[in-house]
Amino acid sequence: MDLVEVAPNSTPPVCRIMDYGKYRYQQSKKLQVAKKSAVTIQVKEIRMRPKIEEHDLQFKLRHIKKFLDQNNKVKITMMFRGREIMYSNIGREIMEGIKNELGDTCVIDKHPKLEGRNMVMVVSPKK
Repeated sequence: MDLVEVAPNSTPPVCRIMDYGKYRYQQSKKLQVAKKSAVTIQVKEIRMRPKIEEHDLQFKLRHIKKFLDQNNKVKITMMFRGREIMYSNIGREIMEGIKNELGDTCVIDKHPKLEGRNMVMVVSPKK
């Protein structure tokens, strides 16, 4: 048997006489159960180009909605190659269209912003 300090922050500190190995094992099991029940939110990424066709855009929108239904955040990336960066306004219009299409089903965490050669927007599901 060991003298184990259970609550060191309380006044006065609480100590118990117990088997320390068994106590550590129980604490690790509690930690495992807490980890298992914790909600994990993943960030899914959808990548597209500014010259995307309407059908392809609708296909990507269906995937975004599916990810949001699964309670995942979605990072929407518009990639510009070469001289396409000159037409970043087209990419912004597509991002605004996506934002309007999703409407009230999501919350926009990060509005469309140009970062280097990519325009990024992050949306998360409504709680």
